[in-house]
Amino acid sequence: MTESQETTVVYTDGACRGNPGPGGWGWVVPGGQSASGGAPQTTNQRMELTAVLEAVRSLEGPLEVFSDSTYVVNCFRDRWWEGWIRRGWRNSQKKPVANRDLWAPLIEMVLSRDIAFRWVKGHAGDRWNDEADRLATEAADSQDPVPEQRLF
Repeated sequence: MTESQETTVVYTDGACRGNPGPGGWGWVVPGGQSASGGAPQTTNQRMELTAVLEAVRSLEGPLEVFSDSTYVVNCFRDRWWEGWIRRGWRNSQKKPVANRDLWAPLIEMVLSRDIAFRWVKGHAGDRWNDEADRLATEAADSQDPVPEQRLF
């Protein structure tokens, strides 16, 4: 990385209609790129993580990631990931870490790049957080939910 590389600011969000249920994720660079997607049967936490993972995969150089997910921000702020790895991907309750399939590649990318995480209060009038939320919500709404299976 050269010193001349500017940090890109990106806002991320996830949404879920039911938890679990149809979900969506979105990210937006203020005044620039954006992306979104979804899954028919997922959780809100998976969508929050997917939004960050997709933004980090899509954007080069140093990043400042704004998220209204304490799940995501606190993992990096409080370095939860260090304990997970030290304990063989077990949490402090000795249970397998949820969403490891998303956390592992995200943590690997964060460790290899200059990426900072900032918490932003959701649904509080922040223009770009609201835009990321809109993208995630629209993606969630566009999913065809997986029908519930009934046991007879």
